[in-house]
Amino acid sequence: MSSTIGKIFSVTTFGESHGSCIGAVIEGCPSGLEIGEQNIELQLARRRPGQGSLCSTRNEPDNVRIVSGVEAGLTLGSPIALIIDNKDKRTADYVDFANIPRPSHADFAYRSRYGISSASGGGRASARETAARVAGGAVAEKYLQDRHGVDIVAWVSAVSNVESADISVDTVTRADVDASEVRCPDLSSAKAMAAMISGVAEAGDSVGGVITCVCRNVPAGWGEPVFDKVDAMLASAVLSIPACKGFEIGSGFSGTCMRGSEHNDMFVMKGSRLGTGTNRSGGVQGGITNGEPVIFRAAFKPVASIRLPQHTVDYDGKSVVLEIKGRHDPCVLPRAVPVVEAMAAIVLADMARRRG
Repeated sequence: MSSTIGKIFSVTTFGESHGSCIGAVIEGCPSGLEIGEQNIELQLARRRPGQGSLCSTRNEPDNVRIVSGVEAGLTLGSPIALIIDNKDKRTADYVDFANIPRPSHADFAYRSRYGISSASGGGRASARETAARVAGGAVAEKYLQDRHGVDIVAWVSAVSNVESADISVDTVTRADVDASEVRCPDLSSAKAMAAMISGVAEAGDSVGGVITCVCRNVPAGWGEPVFDKVDAMLASAVLSIPACKGFEIGSGFSGTCMRGSEHNDMFVMKGSRLGTGTNRSGGVQGGITNGEPVIFRAAFKPVASIRLPQHTVDYDGKSVVLEIKGRHDPCVLPRAVPVVEAMAAIVLADMARRRG
């Protein structure tokens, strides 16, 4: 089972949704970096369930313990191990459908691959695993900020057909993003998004949408052609997030409707450096960063766990009506924002370390 991302700066996650704990092991982090549990918990708090009316009521404090690799608040250059205890497990919620592959979940696929699957909560396929990614990503982000000045901000830009107004990728901050429960910095759109999520939740259903992410101050020259292109690695990392079904960078699919004369980013002087007047490439050309902001979008499907009755079959082929219990998000997007930031940070930290 592949549980590691990155080659030089790498993060390995472990643990199941309803096991005793989850965690991450980080390798390749340079020595002398200031890091503490409080740095990691800032991002974990943005991802944790139980934050408000728009997300799961599972109440996990998501406190992290650094058990190796850090001494007196400084990284040692050795592997950093992080542990997050699962405090609010409810395995009984899953007993009634232990023999039923839940629609659009990983139950059947995991059993087909391994001959066994976790008895509750989806195991490794659960979004609970993303807390470990966020913990590892927080360390990657601290490295990027302190050593390279890289700044990463993601936000909800659409919930179903409700889209935000244009957001300034040059100035948007996490404080702007967190000003609304739905994590959309356009407060007017955020209100409409929140209303949609609340209505869908009341109906026992779920809804998807889009998260946009900008990575600012990324130096030119990060990336590995041909197969480890920055955009390819970002796509792989982001698409590995549960419920993520689409990725585009720069102009993305909208660029297919443009002529080359419209789409090309012309070079200009920006002070003492060469830059581009537009950024339809999304900060990456030929798989290598060009010094412009790296901008991408990720599409998330509606959450598969819904309260509405669903007609399906069990593993024996017998028709059943499935009614899923448990505590689930009607929309994953608000809590997925720090997960997207974490995956971007891990990829860029690895690229930075490869550059030397």
